[in-house]
Amino acid sequence: MKKRHFVFLVLFGAFVPPLCHAAEQFTATADPAEAAKDPDFALQGEYTGTPGDEKVGVQVIALGDGEFEAVLSKGGLPGEGWDGQKPRESSKATRAEDGSVTFEKDEWTGVLKDGKITVTSAADASFTATLNRVERESPTLGMKAPEGATILFDGTPETAAKHWEKAVLEGDLLTQGALSSATFSDFSMHIEFRLPWMPKARGQARGNSGLYVTGRYEVQMLDSFGLAGVDNECGGIYKVAEPKQNLCYPPLRWQTYDVDFTAARFDAEGKKTANARISVKHNGYFIHENLEIPGPTGGAVKKEESGPGPVFLQNHGNPVRYRNIWVVKK
Repeated sequence: MKKRHFVFLVLFGAFVPPLCHAAEQFTATADPAEAAKDPDFALQGEYTGTPGDEKVGVQVIALGDGEFEAVLSKGGLPGEGWDGQKPRESSKATRAEDGSVTFEKDEWTGVLKDGKITVTSAADASFTATLNRVERESPTLGMKAPEGATILFDGTPETAAKHWEKAVLEGDLLTQGALSSATFSDFSMHIEFRLPWMPKARGQARGNSGLYVTGRYEVQMLDSFGLAGVDNECGGIYKVAEPKQNLCYPPLRWQTYDVDFTAARFDAEGKKTANARISVKHNGYFIHENLEIPGPTGGAVKKEESGPGPVFLQNHGNPVRYRNIWVVKK
């Protein structure tokens, strides 16, 4: 094994825990300015560098009260070179009085401070490696609706009132629980969403919502930043398929889903002849391609598969926000 490769396997040698606790009530912040008052907010995020022969990415998850977990992706961050090997190695640490976080394992030390992680070795004083903080942005963020699209929400009260039943706005953002008044069958769709800051929450209690396509099939929305990427985490088709990679950004970063959907088919007698199919890009990366969905997923607002259905943005009690939503019918 190459020396540099070994360094990071050792530094992040602990198994990534599931981070799934029973649902509880936790403080949730939907405002980035308010979240920034928490010193942990500036530390959580993504870091990357090339220590030796191979690029690596590290996702630092805030767990509340100065506790953190750093998760290693060999090859680069998810969607940007990660080799896909699971489970990913991880290490936990606590923020010090000077604001730094020091991850330690055997002779290896990684210090997170001033927007970078500096890795050193007590056994080799000449070794040092730096991982710099990165702020990724989806390549489809802000994508304009093409000609002929139905613009479900563009930040205005007019589109909210026209296309949604009892829509609730927060400034120019749509809030969770919205149900479209229009219905769709085969279509392509773009939506932008922002998950709240809930560092003390875990699993399904952490920034939970979902995009229900035709009100039947859920593409999970959840703060799953740094987690394994299973079917009930961000990008998963609930209880059907996990995303190819977990592309979830840190909380309070705008993210995108770009969806291509083909509805289930039925014959003249009403017998289903083909399952629904879906392709999804999360932050510009294909996490599902032409995936067959056998039937409605849990929590569906429409149980029968025949006929068109609405767009539903699940309300799971967490303040998730949405913008720039449009649909192109096929």
